[in-house]
Amino acid sequence: MVTHPPSRLTLEHPPNTPSPPQEEGIMVTLQVKRNIRLLVEKSKLLQAAQLTLDMAELAQKAELGIVIGNDEFIRSLNKKYRQVDAPTDVLSFTAGEVDPDTSDLYLGDVVISLPRAQEQANTGGHLLVEELQLLVVHGSLHLLGYDHVEASEKNKMQAAQDKILGELGVRAIGKL
Repeated sequence: MVTHPPSRLTLEHPPNTPSPPQEEGIMVTLQVKRNIRLLVEKSKLLQAAQLTLDMAELAQKAELGIVIGNDEFIRSLNKKYRQVDAPTDVLSFTAGEVDPDTSDLYLGDVVISLPRAQEQANTGGHLLVEELQLLVVHGSLHLLGYDHVEASEKNKMQAAQDKILGELGVRAIGKL
């Protein structure tokens, strides 16, 4: 998990797929970076984030962003915010900002590398959409305060991740 930069990652161009107003008080925005061709149903990724936020039973309206990019994009973020000069599958940028006018909570952004997700799906023998759902859930759990550094935290995060993936119909594919 990374502390969110001062401004949202989506400043290059505005988010392009807001979630449908299914749940009162929850807003998920999906942005696919330029030069990325996403061949999965975006609704599946939005649903993964929605279920994760539903599980949290937040007391106020909340929003999070999902950004899908390439290895170079995520490598540059990883280098800038974690001092790791390599691509990774997912980064979570915690914001925890409250809009003073509406009291809505902006949780932060989940940034996913499409090439890493594709490689992990191929290696794991499952569908790309399942891997992307896993990464959305995993990153969203980080925004909600879950972590996997200590064994007890890891077990709680794994249980939450497995429960949400099960509700999505995704078999247990991601072990922390």
